[in-house]
Amino acid sequence: MAEKGRRVAGKEEKKKKSHKGIWITLLCFVLIIVILLGIAGGFVLNKLSMVDYVEIDESDLSINEGVETGYRNIVIYGVDSRANSYNNTRSDCIIIANINEKTKEVKLTSVYRDTYLEIEGRSLDKVNHAYAYGGPELAIKTLNRNLDLDITEFVTVNFYAVIDVVDAVGGITMEIDSSELQYINQYINGIGQETGRRSSNITKTGRQTLDGVQALAYSRIRYTAGGDYKRTERMRDVLMAVAEKAKTLNLTQLNRVANDILPEVKTNISSTEILALLPQLAQYKFSSSNIGWPYEVKGQTINGVWYGVPVDLEENVTKLHQEVFGEEDYVASETVKSISNKIKTRTGVK
Repeated sequence: MAEKGRRVAGKEEKKKKSHKGIWITLLCFVLIIVILLGIAGGFVLNKLSMVDYVEIDESDLSINEGVETGYRNIVIYGVDSRANSYNNTRSDCIIIANINEKTKEVKLTSVYRDTYLEIEGRSLDKVNHAYAYGGPELAIKTLNRNLDLDITEFVTVNFYAVIDVVDAVGGITMEIDSSELQYINQYINGIGQETGRRSSNITKTGRQTLDGVQALAYSRIRYTAGGDYKRTERMRDVLMAVAEKAKTLNLTQLNRVANDILPEVKTNISSTEILALLPQLAQYKFSSSNIGWPYEVKGQTINGVWYGVPVDLEENVTKLHQEVFGEEDYVASETVKSISNKIKTRTGVK
């Protein structure tokens, strides 16, 4: 197990910089549908049996016991597979769902896929490669070691899930402006080529209902004013639109959501554990302060490959614990300090 982190005075925050995109972030909402909303709609064991349950060895996850107690951290992986096979696939979406078990507040932390971190047995590499190298076990271990976390639970979904969840709720209503109209159809056509899932082009601005392919395309737009910051705002808008739409569904419609989404889910959270959440479901609420991590990165090309280098890892981890767990005096563990120094030595970024 990783050693506990000490707690000392907090460090000065650094200004956020633009990060490489994580448009597959929308996949994280599958967890919310399946666990926090779908179950509340009345789905029981017969539905949960559709989920692909897998066991992982929790004794080899480098759990950090220094994490503030009273929180449940679940990592959601969106893999780059276009089929139901998740083997040897990278996790292009990495979302840590942090649940405050006292207040029932849910915060989402996006870990950017190109972040330069240490993967055990593979040295320094992109964090999203860990899933391809060693499945969910190595992917979780990488997060725990590099971010001083105590994650033991995961949910994995593939490329199709984002389209299916929007279609399953009957589409969502979004406002399309003129700058977005310039790009959205390029993404609609690209998604069609990548997945074989086709949709019509958007021909006008204004408020309109988007299907799954169109909603995914909307969340990918990055070349308007605001760049990646505006894109992450679109992602949040899409997530909340799905959440609001799902709240209006009746049992028959929720049943369709379950049938479409649950077979695409792989997790080590058992049916018993999910059902244990039932008494608390109505109390869960989503935080408005969701974040992207690292807070500050510097792009660097190493051997022809682009990486997002944390500036620096130790400070980014400390700030994460301050914001997510409210530990103003937290300081990174010796493991994180060591990895942080390795990154500085390799990249020269300080």
